[in-house]
Amino acid sequence: MKDFAAIDFETANGRPSSICSVGLVVVRGGEIVERLHRLIRPTPNYYYRFFTEQIHGICAEDTDDAPLFPEVWNAEVAPLIGRLPLVAHNAAFDERALRAAYEAYEMDYPAEYRFYCTLRAARRLFPKAEIGNHRLPTVCAWLGIPFEDHHQALADAEGCARIAMRIL
Repeated sequence: MKDFAAIDFETANGRPSSICSVGLVVVRGGEIVERLHRLIRPTPNYYYRFFTEQIHGICAEDTDDAPLFPEVWNAEVAPLIGRLPLVAHNAAFDERALRAAYEAYEMDYPAEYRFYCTLRAARRLFPKAEIGNHRLPTVCAWLGIPFEDHHQALADAEGCARIAMRIL
């Protein structure tokens, strides 16, 4: 796969629609050509779980002045994606979050959004006995891909993109 968009969402709480951050890396011709990171004000913005704050470091104060999902998605993210396939590490989580946000804002989910999963691909290619686990930082390290700042949406999207360029 030479053309795709790697995407990662962080959520404010256990509700999949509570997207508070999106990271996007666009790959064309096997090269990264675009990076985008945006904070998003989830609805409701006051409901951040301590657990999720500890994971990604984003809290309500960080997103108080951020735009809502439809503003970010329609103006910035969707135009970059176009008809590109979407790639995520644990795509089930990211696709569920995206579908839930579309539903929460009563938006029509695009039929052309197709997700591919680097986690599933890594599980097929790299035996757990050899790699230990298939978490994003582990797979990046296994492949010699520099990776820092796990659970920062842009860093995760870029790590995923670099994995995808190698194994998909």
